[in-house]
Amino acid sequence: MTGDPIHFKTVLETALLTATEPLSVGHLKKLFAEEVAATEINDALEDIQRDWLGRGVELVRLSSGWRFRARTELTPYLSRLSPEKPPRYARAVMETLAIIAYKQPVTRGDIESIRGVSVSTGVMQTLLERAWIEVIGHKEVPGRPGLYATTRKFLDDLGLLSLRDLPPLAELGALVVPDSVPADEPDDSPLDD
Repeated sequence: MTGDPIHFKTVLETALLTATEPLSVGHLKKLFAEEVAATEINDALEDIQRDWLGRGVELVRLSSGWRFRARTELTPYLSRLSPEKPPRYARAVMETLAIIAYKQPVTRGDIESIRGVSVSTGVMQTLLERAWIEVIGHKEVPGRPGLYATTRKFLDDLGLLSLRDLPPLAELGALVVPDSVPADEPDDSPLDD
């Protein structure tokens, strides 16, 4: 890097504070006319991260890049400004997503075998439209079913760097809408709003 290191950090910090999505090191390199090594950007990002320690906002590294976000312990205060409740997903959506996240790559048949019921097209479509899952290939068996896996957007939306950071399955229960159908009838509605 040439020039003033304080200015360098200020440019990175400004880009991250104004971005609506996480920014990768590759995107951050584009901020500068001269060639900048990834290690220089990563070092500066770690400095910025330390500069923001103990404040209400933190710089975090996610799956698809770096972004500023409010610290988790301050979320209850911020939610008072926007009293909208986060979406709660039907049990079928959450079960399907959990199976894909924890067992990937899986076929639709694998998901149905684990859940014990068929997976509706609406459930899969919901997850695909939210860009939380994608088809990453096809299983080499008759019919060549698609292999599903989670995406970087899924990790980003959960605030995770990698799949190793997934919470224990028990913690996912709070996002599931209680069954409102009889126990012998599966709830395959994609979303309850």
